Amino acid sequence: MKIGQPSDNPIPVSSNATPAPPKGGQGPAATATATATAAKNAQSAGVAVTVSTLARSLGADKAGEASVIDAKKVASVRSAIEQGTFVVNAEAIADKLLANAQEMLNRTTS
Repeated sequence: MKIGQPSDNPIPVSSNATPAPPKGGQGPAATATATATAAKNAQSAGVAVTVSTLARSLGADKAGEASVIDAKKVASVRSAIEQGTFVVNAEAIADKLLANAQEMLNRTTS
């Protein structure tokens, strides 16, 4: 597994902000104005996003590959985590990160 792969489950972004309760001394008109302003802001909270051709090409390279999961290894790692005996090999992680970065650099330069 490589770090930085696209997620299969996109995270939805929503604006469910609720207006702050009125402070003492504010009348119903002030409350209605605050509610209307909050509703207007919630409707116009979208942001336009563009994806570069480089980003599309990086995602397209791996789109056709099926991932293979070793269920026995997953079960053994899960068991070790639950028992508190799982040991992280920082050197192996660093090596994989560097190899992944080198692979990405090679792809962009060629």
